[in-house]
Amino acid sequence: MFARIFFFLLGFGLTIIGCVYIISYLNLMTIGYNFYEYVNFIIRRIECFYAVIGLIIIFASIYIPGGEKNELYI
Repeated sequence: MFARIFFFLLGFGLTIIGCVYIISYLNLMTIGYNFYEYVNFIIRRIECFYAVIGLIIIFASIYIPGGEKNELYI
């Protein structure tokens, strides 16, 4: 149970960090980048992958069943 909460919060934190970088890189569009160049730039930055990795961790912590037998399922 605590491992699920830990991984959920870890994934949430990584998602927030990655999304902040993605939003902050939107300033590149004001200096003349078009949308294709913007997407090409952010897929090459390692800190933008934190958003994708965080979402995968969140979905895994929610949907992969744990080993607890007495856990209440709603």
